[in-house]
Amino acid sequence: MRTAVTCALIVLSGLAAFSEVSAGFRVVTSEAARRLAVREHAPQIPDAMLAGATAHSLHDDLARDGRIALVDFIYTRCETVCSVLGTEFQQLQQELKRRGLQDRVRLISISFDPADDANALARYASRVHADALVWRFERVADPQALRRLLDAFGIVVVPDGMGGFVHNAAIHTLAPDGRLIRIDDVGEARIALRSALARAQVAPR
Repeated sequence: MRTAVTCALIVLSGLAAFSEVSAGFRVVTSEAARRLAVREHAPQIPDAMLAGATAHSLHDDLARDGRIALVDFIYTRCETVCSVLGTEFQQLQQELKRRGLQDRVRLISISFDPADDANALARYASRVHADALVWRFERVADPQALRRLLDAFGIVVVPDGMGGFVHNAAIHTLAPDGRLIRIDDVGEARIALRSALARAQVAPR
């Protein structure tokens, strides 16, 4: 009897611990838990000075523009996951323009590569046929501000020893007030767009 009670207590303790790390049995991985927390609490991202075609504050830009923004992090020399993201953002741009929804949702790609200056970003934007009214390319010149931004978005960037980077990727949904309201995987661009459009219906315009 005592053995049975001990086993039951161990099982209950294990279930309680699993419930703690799985957000009440709703998720299994820590990344999934983070994404669920983002959806439920929408954290404010830190501000940063963007240095694309012109220098401007990310928070000011979001507030002034007023649209929901789908954001990814890339570098222009990347030929792996960044290429997939580029293709997805191309398709999103086409979808937004085809449906006349570019006044509600826009796209922002932010490079984390110090080598990506304004000219490199402009060449990349031209290569992927980005319409600047829908899809903008930015960089963060200050390394510390970039690190804070990457940490806030959950992006891990590691030099690969060959001049490039190994990094994770996702599609992040930002509200005009600078809150991170959703994170979707690469390959879930249409899901991200549907969610962004639903948010845009009630967001101030």
